[in-house]
Amino acid sequence: MARLIRVAPVGVPQHIIQRGNNRQVCFVSEEDMAAYVGWLKKYSKENEVAIHAWVFMTNHVHLLCTPRSSGGISKMMQSLGRSYVRYFNFTYKRSGTLWEGRYKASLVQTEQYLLELYRYIELNPVRAKMVLEPEDYTWSSYQCNALGKQSELLTAHEVYLALGGNEEIRRSRYRDLFRAHVDSRLLEEIRHCVHRGLAIGHERFIEQIEALTGQRVSANKRGRPKGVKQ
Repeated sequence: MARLIRVAPVGVPQHIIQRGNNRQVCFVSEEDMAAYVGWLKKYSKENEVAIHAWVFMTNHVHLLCTPRSSGGISKMMQSLGRSYVRYFNFTYKRSGTLWEGRYKASLVQTEQYLLELYRYIELNPVRAKMVLEPEDYTWSSYQCNALGKQSELLTAHEVYLALGGNEEIRRSRYRDLFRAHVDSRLLEEIRHCVHRGLAIGHERFIEQIEALTGQRVSANKRGRPKGVKQ
């Protein structure tokens, strides 16, 4: 399948994955993750990108974010990638590339899929059997969205805010969403869409995005190929 032209309409959330080259480690220590977070804060603000959810694993990163300016996500990821690679290469006395090509991105329909992407991202360490519960993993947004930990990185999406009239109710209802894991078919759909650069949403959403941008964001044929990995 030919690589689709990336589209990033202002105001439409995106699921972002950035991986280490050949799945190599890109975070060796917590200091590395803290450095990455610092640049993510800097460049998300500079480029007007709202970050709603995240998880930093040893060899990849997931982000759920919304651009507030044209080209904001692309500029943020380019600056973030360059700064972190310089830091990583200097720290570990290495040279060359760190990231696996360009980052992967999938447009997300807000109403039907956004909270599912929150769950998908923040349950990543549980699926990887690194922790038993999402609150046990420090380097994700779950402790912020579910437990009230403060972070300058976080911007709550309107869908999250609509969970309740105050913070306590929102957090309680958000925690309730995590009583079950993401359905296996939905897992496959999320993975397929982000790895192929497709939009995830119902047909009307996809039609609207394609009409707005003039670019294809859906597969040519129905059906999901097997073997797409997390």
